[in-house]
Amino acid sequence: MEFTSDDARAHYDAVRDVLAGVVVGLDFDGTLSPMVDDPEAARLHPGAPGALLELAEAVRAVAVITGRPARQAIAMGDLDALGNAMLDRGAELFVFGQYGNERWSATEQRIRSPRPPAGLASFERELTSVLRGADAADAFIEQKGLAVAVHTRRMADPAGAFARLVAPISDLAGRHHLTVEPGRNVIEVRSGDMHKGHALRTFVAEQEADGVVFGGDDLGDVEAFEAVRDLRGDGLPGLVVCSASTEQPDLVELADVVVDGPAGVVELLGALLSRR
Repeated sequence: MEFTSDDARAHYDAVRDVLAGVVVGLDFDGTLSPMVDDPEAARLHPGAPGALLELAEAVRAVAVITGRPARQAIAMGDLDALGNAMLDRGAELFVFGQYGNERWSATEQRIRSPRPPAGLASFERELTSVLRGADAADAFIEQKGLAVAVHTRRMADPAGAFARLVAPISDLAGRHHLTVEPGRNVIEVRSGDMHKGHALRTFVAEQEADGVVFGGDDLGDVEAFEAVRDLRGDGLPGLVVCSASTEQPDLVELADVVVDGPAGVVELLGALLSRR
């Protein structure tokens, strides 16, 4: 765990001082779950369930805020079982899927979701020809219901394929009035109506939080990082945590605390509880 400045240490201490009223939002891939070549094989870090369970008893509420469909994140992380364990201890777990477009809680045990954005179906129909034109026909296409993600991680040259695809996919998305979200060897196309920053702000307001922590690792988390900073400017204690990787080094500059991947996130959660 590394603080990026003296102010960052002060933000960390301010959050710990109001820990019982703090809400904690965490990304799934790369933050709670190690990155893997097959996005469907992602699972929580072995230490994450226990750390989250202990954390939930000490804070106002915990949420997983992910670009994945909520149902997928719940299944891959066994979050329904974790949520039930939290309920047994008088705590609650929330999942905001697809950047906040979908919502689930352990109490409700159902997913609330809007309709797919206009233009997504026609985008999908044209996507295959765009991939062929960029010499990336073997890229993995993930249909998320409310979004489409193109993964290059399993290709022979992931970075090269990613670089070739960003512009043509962005052009295609623009023609269908959709938003492009580049990530770690993935390009996601979705509606621009919702992002993690909005989801986090909603969570903070609904929980009437006294402080906020958000941890993420990718460009899709930047709006949530900014939301923490804005809320902090309004007087709410807040902490931005970067689960660092060589694939997104620029995110370190936006964070207060930098940790070494999901293992570091688990360590940080323990440190918050032990008040180190």
